[in-house]
Amino acid sequence: MKKDVQNIVKAMNQRFVAHPWHGITIGEDTPKKINAFIEIIPSDAIKYEVDKDSGFIMVDRPQKFSNHMPCMYGFVPQTYCDTKVAEYANEKTGRTNIVGDQDPLDICVLSEREVNRGNILAEAIPVGGFRMIDGGEADDKIIAVLKGDQAYGNIQDIAELPEMVLNRVKHFFLTYKDLEGTAKEVEITHVYGKEEAYEVIKRSNEDYINKYGNADENLVNALLEAMKVDA
Repeated sequence: MKKDVQNIVKAMNQRFVAHPWHGITIGEDTPKKINAFIEIIPSDAIKYEVDKDSGFIMVDRPQKFSNHMPCMYGFVPQTYCDTKVAEYANEKTGRTNIVGDQDPLDICVLSEREVNRGNILAEAIPVGGFRMIDGGEADDKIIAVLKGDQAYGNIQDIAELPEMVLNRVKHFFLTYKDLEGTAKEVEITHVYGKEEAYEVIKRSNEDYINKYGNADENLVNALLEAMKVDA
C-alpha cells in the first residue's frame, strides 16, 4: 500500500509545479553541487522574494538606491537557518547570542553570462561564503559559481575569485540597508572557503528537516492516514 501511495506522490510531483522552497530538492550531490532558486538578477530594480505560503514570487519593495544586486541571488531549497546554523556562527565568532534568522539559506551565484529573468532554478557549485550577522541573526550568504560557466565554472574555492568581484558582492550587502532607517546592525565577520560553506549548507538542511521533516514522506503519511479514516 505504501509503495502505491509513493508512486502517486511521484506522479503528483511530475504533474504539478513544485513549491520552490519545499518541493525542490537541495540537490543530489549536496553540498558540492546544489540547487539554487533565483529570485533576483542584477538588472532588477525591484526586490523580489518567494511568498513562503504559496511559493509565488512576490514584490517585496522597489530598490531604493542605485546599487543593484551584483549577481544572481536567491536561496537553497529545503534549507532553514535556525539552531544548528546559529551554533556554528557562535562557534566561529566566539559569541553566544547569535540566533538563526529562520529563513532559507541565501545564495549568490556568479556567472559571466547575463541572465535576463529570475524565478528560475540553477545548478550551483559552492566555493565559500560570507558569515553575515544582521541584527544579531545568522544570515550567511553562500557564494557559488554557475555550473559550467565559462569564466567562473572551474573555480573551486573563494580564494580563486577576483578580489574586486568579491568586494562588489560584499559591499552590496553591507550598504543596501544604509538609508532604510533600520536599527539593525549588519556586519560580515568572516569570508570563508568551501569547507565552511559545506558545513553551513549541511546544518541548514538539518535545521530544515528538524522543522519541516521530509516533504514527500509527510505527504505519503498524510495520504495513508486519510485512507484509514475513509475506510
